[in-house]
Amino acid sequence: MLGSWVNWVLGKWALQLYDKKWFPFSKPQLEKAQQRFNRYGRWTLLFAWVPVIGDPLTAAAGLLNVPLRVFLPLVTLGKGARYMVIWWLFCAWKN
Repeated sequence: MLGSWVNWVLGKWALQLYDKKWFPFSKPQLEKAQQRFNRYGRWTLLFAWVPVIGDPLTAAAGLLNVPLRVFLPLVTLGKGARYMVIWWLFCAWKN
């Protein structure tokens, strides 16, 4: 969770640098990301646990101004479900 929160903070911080010439994303790229995020919804944050896409997803949430009060419960629920499944599989395998 801490890593996801740090990614969100970095995304928020990066947004403040948007007007810099060296900023890595153009306005059209950010608008496209916002449209995609709006299309699939904030529920995509439930997949923050998925390797490779989880970190960019949580950083994008900060960059696209997803409120922390929405971000934290969704990411916690997704990661919690993952570890519950892992725990269940471990217990089933052990018995």
